[in-house]
Amino acid sequence: MADQDAIQKDNKKELPTVLVLLEEILRDQRTNLLLASMLINLAGPNARKRKRGGRDTREELIDSIPAHVKQLDRLVRVSDRSCLDNLRMDRNTFGRLCRLLRDRAGLIDQKFVTVEEQVAMFLSILSHHKKTRVVGHDFMRSSETASIYTHMVLRGVLTLHELLLVKPEPVDDECTDPRWKWFKGCLGALDGTYINVRVPIADTPRYRNRKGQVSTNTLAVCDRRLRFVYVLPGWEGSAGDSRILRDAISRPLGLKVPKDCYYLCDNAYANSEGFITPYKGVRYHLKEWGPGTQAPQTQEELFNLKHTKARNVIERSFAVLKMWWGILRSPSFYPIEVQTGLIIACFLLHNFIRTQMEVDPYEELIGSQHEDGYGSENDDPVVPTITTVSPTPEWTKKRDDLAAAMWGQRTNG
Repeated sequence: MADQDAIQKDNKKELPTVLVLLEEILRDQRTNLLLASMLINLAGPNARKRKRGGRDTREELIDSIPAHVKQLDRLVRVSDRSCLDNLRMDRNTFGRLCRLLRDRAGLIDQKFVTVEEQVAMFLSILSHHKKTRVVGHDFMRSSETASIYTHMVLRGVLTLHELLLVKPEPVDDECTDPRWKWFKGCLGALDGTYINVRVPIADTPRYRNRKGQVSTNTLAVCDRRLRFVYVLPGWEGSAGDSRILRDAISRPLGLKVPKDCYYLCDNAYANSEGFITPYKGVRYHLKEWGPGTQAPQTQEELFNLKHTKARNVIERSFAVLKMWWGILRSPSFYPIEVQTGLIIACFLLHNFIRTQMEVDPYEELIGSQHEDGYGSENDDPVVPTITTVSPTPEWTKKRDDLAAAMWGQRTNG
């Protein structure tokens, strides 16, 4: 009993101690709350307010600049491989493009977004067909910011069309390339390509092509080095290739073909002045001339074989173009006018890459396996050009003479 009394006395002594500790804790808590209330009151209406979406004002933007710089460095300053994978060009080419847009298109560094970051956001959309909110997340920007600079850079690239589209050079007598040496005076090749687009439901029937896809039929002309000379986008997918070519020829600033020069094209077009097509009813496509097939038996077959080998340059150009730019492989959600502008920008940037980069990795992969249109306006106005597209006996005879010369050398050799 004595022991129990002692324990009870000790508990009575400890109880006041615990109560005192609790009182001190509560007092400290009240003091902290009071200090916090005083700080809030002192800040008053001038305290920093947060924007909608949880984004702070100027001070927070300044704090985030190092993160933006780090993200851009990771894309364009670490290695050429990283820059190629993300922006489809190496670091030197990216730097030259930014410099060109500064000097010729008038792009400038904004308060928090440099020209390099603006261009990188734009190229990310073209390369991988990302939505603006995804690009905004990648670059730690709002989707509105990404959209604004996408349209700004797009306008800048389109203003460079005279500079980026090339002027073709005809094949001369000194040409030794076995694909082209027979086609003296040839400037290159042309064809149309379907690019899927998204249009209002009411316009869908007009844009549905013969394959059943909703697309635009884009006429493109390229030279022997896979660089584009002229682009006419915007035509509905249901429009025929020959109709689009006639439209391009008839426009004041359309496709210009000097007299005595010509382009190679397929049988969707007429064999006419300025445009040489293969013989109809004779095997033509490269897959028909593969290993295990019979060698050409007539001069028409030999002509078609050499014609398809040379004209294949336009098919390779389209293949490289669509491998570079993912936005051309599926329809986007932009208005059709913006989609048309993005298509033109892809063609222009393709030329820029071909000019600036010594090695095009996508070309190596391919090798192993309603405006006036966009064209160079540096043509000499004194040089007479072709104004109509219609079959003529003179150009039928020119094709026959070419075929006979090819066949004569083959039989004599």
